[in-house]
Amino acid sequence: MKTCVLLVCMGLSCVSWATSPEPSAVVQVELSHVRAGGSEQVAGETLQRYTFEPAAQPYVRLTPHQPWRAAGEWRVRVQNAMPWAVTLSIDIEGTAGAHLTATVGLPAGPAQTLVVPLHATSPRAFGMQAGPPMPVQLDGQRVVLPTTVEGASTLRAIRAVRLSMPAPQAEQVLLIGDPGVAAGDTLHQAYAGIVDRYGQYTGGRWPEKIDSDAALRAAHAHERARLAGLPAETRDGRPGVPDPATGWFHTRKRDGRWRLVTPDGQPFFSLGVNAIAADGGRSYLQGREWMFRDLPPAKGPWRAFHGEGDSRRDTGAASGLAYNHGRWFDFYAANLYRVDGADWREAWRERARQRLAAWRFNTLGNWSDEAIARGHGLAYTRSINIVGDYANVATGYDWWGRMPDPFDPRFEVATERAVVVATQGVRDDRWLLGYFADNELAWAAPGPQGRWALAIGTLRGDPRSPAKQAFLAMLKRKYGDALRLGVGWGIGVTRWEALAPAGFQAPVPEEAHPAIAEDYGAWLRAYADRYFRTVAQALRRHDPHHLFLGGRFAVRTPEAVAACARWCDVLSINVYADLPGHGMDLAALHRLDKPVLITEFSFGSTDRGPFGAGPVPVWNEAQRGEAYARFLAAAAADPVIVGAHWFQYADQPVTGRLLDGENAHFGLVGITDLPFAGFVEAVQAANTAARRRP
Repeated sequence: MKTCVLLVCMGLSCVSWATSPEPSAVVQVELSHVRAGGSEQVAGETLQRYTFEPAAQPYVRLTPHQPWRAAGEWRVRVQNAMPWAVTLSIDIEGTAGAHLTATVGLPAGPAQTLVVPLHATSPRAFGMQAGPPMPVQLDGQRVVLPTTVEGASTLRAIRAVRLSMPAPQAEQVLLIGDPGVAAGDTLHQAYAGIVDRYGQYTGGRWPEKIDSDAALRAAHAHERARLAGLPAETRDGRPGVPDPATGWFHTRKRDGRWRLVTPDGQPFFSLGVNAIAADGGRSYLQGREWMFRDLPPAKGPWRAFHGEGDSRRDTGAASGLAYNHGRWFDFYAANLYRVDGADWREAWRERARQRLAAWRFNTLGNWSDEAIARGHGLAYTRSINIVGDYANVATGYDWWGRMPDPFDPRFEVATERAVVVATQGVRDDRWLLGYFADNELAWAAPGPQGRWALAIGTLRGDPRSPAKQAFLAMLKRKYGDALRLGVGWGIGVTRWEALAPAGFQAPVPEEAHPAIAEDYGAWLRAYADRYFRTVAQALRRHDPHHLFLGGRFAVRTPEAVAACARWCDVLSINVYADLPGHGMDLAALHRLDKPVLITEFSFGSTDRGPFGAGPVPVWNEAQRGEAYARFLAAAAADPVIVGAHWFQYADQPVTGRLLDGENAHFGLVGITDLPFAGFVEAVQAANTAARRRP
């Protein structure tokens, strides 16, 4: 390791907003795998040159002669002297061992002010999952700041600040100067006025962005002209030998390949889109009105697009999310009204039908407006949403809530009720593809031991928990004596009562005690079997014709997937990866020999307005189309995959959707309902190729 210490007098120039940084006449500079160069005059200010060498974590550590008081924010002038962006990690060392850490991307170009809030924060504190892109222009200055700062909630004083780069592969040069603290709230300024009247990000530019009602209507008129005359037929599936017509969608396996089959007996590869709905543009206003510009008033025709709600709930998705209740505005629906007036909803539905046909989709995915499909020869899906006062089990993941307890008799009652609601009015509709049960249940948790989270969570539960009682009964049948269980698990248990209390710390499976994993696996199979059997039997009682499409797995275990395969007609899996085989175990699915429907996949970028790019980001809009084509080609070629559904139809609001603040660029269309032309052209070509594949 190469370290040197310099004493540097750093003259501070003034900044033009809030309060100038508190000066620190002498700063000690410690270098590790960094070479110090001379000072340079850049646009009238003095900056120090530093060359970061290839190493695991080269850094510059700045220590003031007297600790900085930890109030407001820490600021430093910095210029990236490379022709590309670099990643800079910041570690603010407080007294008593407290730390704040953050990461920023420094773009190439002129000097900018790096500003770090001196408190933990994230975009969730502003009601959204991803924050605005950096840098931003504030009062004529280029400012870059991290929207996420982790660590201590408060600092009393700052002992030092370390600026480092994570494993650069070549030398990187930064010019640094002007460290200090100042009062102010630059982060608040970065979020101020970020959304215009159309729901677009005010700080960005992209080809589909509009700036007036006239431009919005003209762009839609141009698209209508292009869609006019295109065929509306969307039912055609893949080439292949037809089956006898059954009147319902069904599955069949021929020549080693699974396929969906239409009611008329034609092979069918389901190409769907999720969330084709007019209410996806809702975002909370209450308490953060300062983020929005030129909102229409809550009166007259605009009143219909204002509303009130409350998304506060005990789930992982809502944890730490501010601005999650009160007044909201629906930007997407308001833009539809601007385009088509009072009859906007039916005009939008017809436009969606035409687009789906033109883009070669044939299925309406989950959470979509069924009126688009029903009566128009377009396949669609439905959800069985099981809600009730039944018991539950916590896995520690619980993103959408705790796991339903299928051993609770109240769960069976709730399932029956949910199935009655889901099947009402559609039992005789031949274009209903089938039903999903719930969505992304917490069958597992993240991490290497996450597979066992449901078993461990069950044993941690209350003694009255039906699931816990069922698990203990299973263990008693196997071991008889609690002492035998204790020996098998390597724990000091001699009485069954020791496992009964709430909060029981069940052991983690280990190689020395294989019985733990064996017993946990048996319980996971029993749990999943009970859940899927309950739903399947209720569904068959009320609708014996349509497909049971499974449980829309996100996190999952082999035991849960196998149980689903036993009771469902099709396995549904949400896959967020560059290729299907990188997001699910295709070899295991082939062994199960059950058709698989990919019910969510997506690729996002940050160059079309919304701040988030989702779980599988790509660099730009063009790469979204390339990623879509690669993924779909791989899915269509696999012998167990019978379809793929894109998530989702329209972009999410810049400031986050009501449900959980998610604000990603996933859309085929933007918040103004205008298609992203290059992307949908790539989608259309990929869909056409998938439908022609034998």
